[in-house]
Amino acid sequence: MTAKDLKKISRENLWFNNPIFIQILGICSTLAVTNLLTNTLIMTLGVTFTAAFSNLTIAFMKDWIPRKVRMIVQVLIISFYVIIVDILLRAFLPEISKSLGPYVGLIITNCILMGRAEAFAQSNPPIPAFWDGLTSGIGYMWVLMAIAFVREFLGFGTLFGFPVAPAWFPQWTIMVMAPSAFFLVAILLWIAKNRMTGGKA
Repeated sequence: MTAKDLKKISRENLWFNNPIFIQILGICSTLAVTNLLTNTLIMTLGVTFTAAFSNLTIAFMKDWIPRKVRMIVQVLIISFYVIIVDILLRAFLPEISKSLGPYVGLIITNCILMGRAEAFAQSNPPIPAFWDGLTSGIGYMWVLMAIAFVREFLGFGTLFGFPVAPAWFPQWTIMVMAPSAFFLVAILLWIAKNRMTGGKA
């Protein structure tokens, strides 16, 4: 696979086939963690790490995995990397680990991971599979970070926990609530579709 092919994978995963606003995968995360930028960053880094290395492992092992049990094996591989993320968070970032609660463990159920494992890693060499997982994770990350930026700023008047809004700025309570994430995803999806179709969407 050439550098041109890797660039094409990047373009697809970051924009033209983005996991959130094109494939509509991983939407549950927008409700769970996007009210704070710090939590969103840690969560999306965990997903990106897991997607990249689970894709890499599956691509290495694909010739030895019986087709009938491939999805079970994929879940086990994904679970292995999620456990690593959970252990690292508990060891080095205990407060964030506590704040995220069960959502770290639920990375296992993120549709993006199984989707890329089944659609790409299962039928491609290790390096492109790793790159596909990495760029899918980054595509997922930038969308959630954009949503978290808006929600934290409007909901708390802070960014990464630091006050940035003036004293007179009213805090939008709805931005702290889960439904706001759906509205923001819909707005992003609309903007992306319009950009791709030249305003004809």
